[in-house]
This record gives sequence, structure tokens and C-alpha cells, in this order.
Amino acid sequence: MSSPVKHVASLPAPTNDESAGVSTPKAKGNGNYKGFVAGVFSGIAKLSVGHPFDTIKVRLQTAPKSQFAGPWDCVVQTIRHEGFNGSYKGATPPLLGWMFMDSLMLGSLTFYRKLLNENVFQPLRARPSSPHIWASDDERKRLPAVGHGMAGILAGWTVSFIAAPIEHVKARLQIQYASNKASRLYSGPIDCTRKILSQHGVRGLWHGLSATLLFRTQFFFWWGSYDIFTRVLQQQEYIPLSTPAVNFWAGGLSAQVFWLTTYPTDVIKQRIMTDSLDPAERRYPRWRDAAKAVYMEAGWKGYWRGFVPCFLRAFPANAAALVAFEGVMRRLE
Repeated sequence: MSSPVKHVASLPAPTNDESAGVSTPKAKGNGNYKGFVAGVFSGIAKLSVGHPFDTIKVRLQTAPKSQFAGPWDCVVQTIRHEGFNGSYKGATPPLLGWMFMDSLMLGSLTFYRKLLNENVFQPLRARPSSPHIWASDDERKRLPAVGHGMAGILAGWTVSFIAAPIEHVKARLQIQYASNKASRLYSGPIDCTRKILSQHGVRGLWHGLSATLLFRTQFFFWWGSYDIFTRVLQQQEYIPLSTPAVNFWAGGLSAQVFWLTTYPTDVIKQRIMTDSLDPAERRYPRWRDAAKAVYMEAGWKGYWRGFVPCFLRAFPANAAALVAFEGVMRRLE
């Protein structure tokens, strides 16, 4: 995420079967706090692995087409002119932000799954006319893939209100190409936040919120596919997998599905967030203006510019986040 990370972390599929590696509240007092706590460590792991890929992605998405020949050229120029630390530009906002974002994302996701399962899907399955009336007790109690997707949308909208200002500041820091700090418009995240607030107010800091909400609506595909991959990997018998291995592969593969379905909206979001905050100089007053500009510049390929580093980042970053999340959850258990 949020990242998801981009800016969101992986989470075990919600079932009532402990053998499936699921950490869901079953008794009063167990609560959802574990997901919030483990999400903090998930955010730290995700940033450590994924931020250099994210920097390259954002630069390719927002720079003029002539500036970089491709992802590798962007990497070479970044390291040559700014050193390896240049790939971690803008890392402070998401480091602090993803700790809160993943905590809120994973905690709220757990809450929304439980809410939907108990108040929507279980009553539907309890009806005499439901085809699930003949299913096993465990299967009837399990949240279906579409329920995972719906919970993902709600959690994505929830975290967007924290993610929007964090990603806004991060994006503006990432497109500062000067190696000399004195030549940069913003000396760091605090300076960037302070200048935006003083010149454009709170609304300026939350610039791009609507684009962020639309982007995170696609979490439906992430969490829906995560449940599907989890079930398939648990049921296959060719290569027996441990629970952590199932979580690892399901999390990485579902992250790839997410970016394949949502990447163009991320390109448009980055264009909006790096646009001028002065209404008189703004190039993209509306979301559709940014979408149209991308197409006019490079056709449909413009919506996929920077996709390679993003796709390469998705699996290891979310796998690392999942390892951290699962380790903390097991410790809390």
C-alpha cells in the first residue's frame, strides 16, 4: 500500500478452524486488539523491504516520459546522483504512517469480517432455503470470499483517512530529485507538512483523499483472492504446506492480484497528489482530468508506467509484513 499496503499487509483468512492458522476472536475478552498490535510490526517490515521499489514506482509515474528510459534507468540515476539513501527518500512518513495504517487496517479488517459474518452471511445461511443448509458446520460458519472482499473495502475506506495525508507528503518528498538538501523545497516530512498546512490548510494536506478512497476500494480483490488462495493451498495434497507457508504464498499471490486489478488508479492518484496545490496552477482539478491527461500523454500504456518495480515489490514486501504479523500474533497467543 497503506500501503495495501502499496500502502496494506496480509492477514489470515477468517475461519473458526484453528488449524487454518487463523487468529479470530472467539471468546469475550479476546478482542481484536491483537490485530492492531501486530499491524504495527507489519508496517515496519513492509517499509524496510518495499520502500526503494515504491520510490522508483512513484518517480516513473510522475516524471516526464523523457526523464527515464525505464525502471532500471531510474534506479541507476537515483543511486548515481543521490546515493542509495535516495531510494529511501520520503521513508519517514510511511514508517510512522504504516505503523498506524497497518494497525488500523488489520484491526478494522478483523472487526468488519466478524461484523459481516455475524450480521449478514450467517443469517442468510441459516435460512431454510439457503443451499448452505446442507454444508458442514465449519463451512457454514466460514466467511465466504465475497465477505472478505466486502470487509476489505470497508477497511480500505477506514484507513484512507489516515493514508491520504501520509501518502501525499511521501509522494512530494519522493519527487525531489536534488541531491543537495539545500536545493530541495522540503527538508523533510515535518517541513513538508508544516508548509502545506500553512499555505493550503488542512484541506491541502488531505489533497487526493477521493483518489485514495477509490484506490482502496480495490481491496475487494486483495482480500477476496486471499481467501481463495488460502483455501486452494490448504486443500491441495501434492506439496503439503505448513500454515505459515500457506499464509506466505496466499499473501504474496493475492498482493499480485490486487496490483494487476488496481494499478491504473494508483497512477492517477499519484498524479493528483503531486499536482500543484494552488487552484490557479492545478493541472488536474478532477480525477477524470488526471486520467485523461495520462491517456493523452502515453495512451493506455501510461496507466501501467512504473508497474514493474511495483509488481516486484508486492510479493516480498507483503511476505515480510505477513511474517512479522504472524510472528507477533503467535507471541500474543
